[in-house]
Formats: sequence, C-alpha cells, structure tokens
Amino acid sequence: MKIPKSLLIDPERNSVYGAFAVAVSIWAFSYSVIFGQVLILAYYAVWLPLILVDYRRFLRQLSSAWLPLLFAAYVCSSVFWSQAPGVTVRTAIQYFSHIACAYVAARTVSVRTLTIGALIGIFVVLLYSLKVANYSEDVLDGTVNFVGAFASKNQIGFVGSLGIYFCAVFLAFYRRGRLSFILAVPIVLLSAYVLVVSHSATSMASIPAVLALVALLAMSKLLSRRYRRVIFLIGAGLLVVVAFVALNLGLMDFVLGLFGKDSTLTGRTYLWEQGWNAVQKSPILGVGYAAYWVQGFAEAERLWNEFYITTRTGFHFHNTYIEALVELGFVGAMLVSLIMLRTLYGHVSAVIFRTWQADSVILFGVMVLLLIRSFVEVEILNPYIMGSFLMYFSFFKLTRLPVTRTRRSLALEQAEARGEAADWPRHAGRPAAADPS
Repeated sequence: MKIPKSLLIDPERNSVYGAFAVAVSIWAFSYSVIFGQVLILAYYAVWLPLILVDYRRFLRQLSSAWLPLLFAAYVCSSVFWSQAPGVTVRTAIQYFSHIACAYVAARTVSVRTLTIGALIGIFVVLLYSLKVANYSEDVLDGTVNFVGAFASKNQIGFVGSLGIYFCAVFLAFYRRGRLSFILAVPIVLLSAYVLVVSHSATSMASIPAVLALVALLAMSKLLSRRYRRVIFLIGAGLLVVVAFVALNLGLMDFVLGLFGKDSTLTGRTYLWEQGWNAVQKSPILGVGYAAYWVQGFAEAERLWNEFYITTRTGFHFHNTYIEALVELGFVGAMLVSLIMLRTLYGHVSAVIFRTWQADSVILFGVMVLLLIRSFVEVEILNPYIMGSFLMYFSFFKLTRLPVTRTRRSLALEQAEARGEAADWPRHAGRPAAADPS
C-alpha cells in the first residue's frame, strides 16, 4: 500500500499523523526518564524519517534557520573547552538532534495540528500522573505538593499551564462545532486541577498574564493596522512603567506573598548568587555545555547537598540566563537570548504590523509563557524538553514556505484573474499553443 506524501508532510492534510507525532513527543518529553530510551527513539521515529519523504521541503530556505544552527554549532564546539568533554559531546548531539526534530515539525505541522496534538498528549500525560499520584515534600518551605509521575511540582505545573493555554486558544481560534467544546472541557478541568494541587507558583502566576495578553491580541483583529501599531507602542510603554513602579514600591513582594513565596523565591536568589560566582571563573565561553552539574565535581556536589538533592541529578540554577552564562559564557547566553527575542518580535510584529493571523497570536503567547518562566526555570537549554521544542518550533514558523501548486491549479488561478473562470472547463483539456513549455 502506497501512502500519499501529503498525508505525512503537507500541513493542510496531515492533521492525523501530525497530531499523533506531537502527542508522542509530549509523552517522550514528560516520561522518558521513567520509560527510558524507547520513548526517545519513538520521538525521533515520528519526525526524522519525514526528511526522507521529501528532502527538498526541508532544504528550502534553510538559510532562515541560521541563528539556531549557529547556536547548535556553538554548543557542540564547547566540547573543546569543556571541563567534562564526554558529557558535553553526548548532550550536545542530543540537543542538536532535538533542534532538528523541531525544524521538521515546523515544516510539516500547522499550528492548529500542534494545538490538537498537544491537547491529546497533555491529557494522557496528566491522566498517567493522576494514576501514579505521587506527592513530594519541599524541604525548603515545608509544603507537600502533588508531582504525579514527574520529578518536581514545577514540571507538572508547566504541563498543566500548557493544557489550560492550548485549550483556551483552541476554543478561541480553532473550535469547529459543539463537539470541540465538549472534548476540550475535560482537558482544561484536569489541567486546572493539577495546576492547583501542584502548588507551582510560577505556573499559576504566569498563565493568567499570558491568557490576558492573548485576549488583547485577539481583540486587536477588529482594529486597522495603524491603530494596532499605536496601541501596541502605548501599551508596551505603559507595561515598562508599571513594572518599574511595581518593583520600586514593593508590589513584587506582595504578589509573591499571594503564592506563599518570600523575596528569596524559596532559595533561588542564593542559587543565583552561586551561579554568578561560577560565571566569574569562565565568563566568555563558560565551563562547557552540560558540564557543570556533573557527579564528582565539588561545586555541584556542594549545591546538591545544600538543597537536599539526593539523586544528584536533574538540578539547575533556576534561571535560564545564569545557566547559560555558567555553561556557555556570555557568547552562549547572548545567542540563546537572541533566539528568544527574535521569535517574540517576529510573531508580535506579524500581528501588529502585518496581516492579523491566529497562528502568530498563539505562538507569541507560547513564547511569552516561556519568557516569564525563563527567569525562574531552565526549559529551553536542554534536549527532550517541551519548552525548548516549542521555542524552536515557534522560531522556525517565522519562515512562511511558498505553497506548492500544480500546473493546473496555477493556470486556473490565472484564468480567474483574467475573468475567464467560467470558460475554464471548456478550455482545460486543450493544450496552450503559445506556451513554450
């Protein structure tokens, strides 16, 4: 049986396979630590073989991906100055292949299919976590939090916040009939429940802000581009002023208090200080990708001990930029920041300064969520993580590939432009004598 290529790589026709591939990816991102390499191999299997189906699709406008490719090359080259070269080379290859999978996904899957696949994957992931039903005590603040099958409350909180977000944008932009609403309600209720019982302050604080921003961008569709630009510039200025006033009046401590946090963010500020001290030892290039949190290294062992990390794995500085500075220096931190900013600006400019598109609104919301979390979590620097996959998917979606059309459809469009559409069936079978081809 021969399967048409379009059912695998055409974003307009591969919704079934695309949603399945996204759901498998989310399952792999969530539980590869539990189920091992089989999930990582499944993740590769749903994306990388698509290159063989039509390699020209992926080579087309490849130059537009120069910034992530440059960052991936820098990550791989850090093996030459890494203090743990074996760890660096293995993790760098994984990260490069992870970026490649996100590139293939962006070239073959529409944002609508991504949303549907994410909802399916998140629903299954959360159901499994409810079945496992693990709780973990935070020794720093004394709370007991639901973690499900994850290693921490912040991980399952992130999945829950994504479930709420994708449900909201699906119902707002992609819903088709009452059935879509009925199917989305259980997912959003489950996501909200998990988010509450996990007590993840970062997730609970970020998702309302992101949804409010997306709602404003959705309403901007009713305005002309001129008014969108004016309102955007005024709103951006007011946001900066409000943030500055809030920090100086101590409103940040008040907000943190609402979520049971103090100004130290449960020890994060001390951890950031330790990270900044580590940056001073190798500020330009860093210690090498993934070469700091290595068992047997004195500083890593000390911090694991101070924060009661008995597994001595899966820990970081709880700040993307400090983590990047430590491992990759100012060069690496600058590159990953440029990727983040380029993606944010690309999608918001598409909404404000060009034709309004729901896809750009959704991906901009995803990037804002990742931006907020980047100051207290590390979710875009590691392979096989949902945050890094979504960031690179959003970046690669900035490039709009030309639609491949058949000669007949192109001729029909030309006939319609000349006002001859009514005569097209009568002339369709005749060869064009004046056509030199």
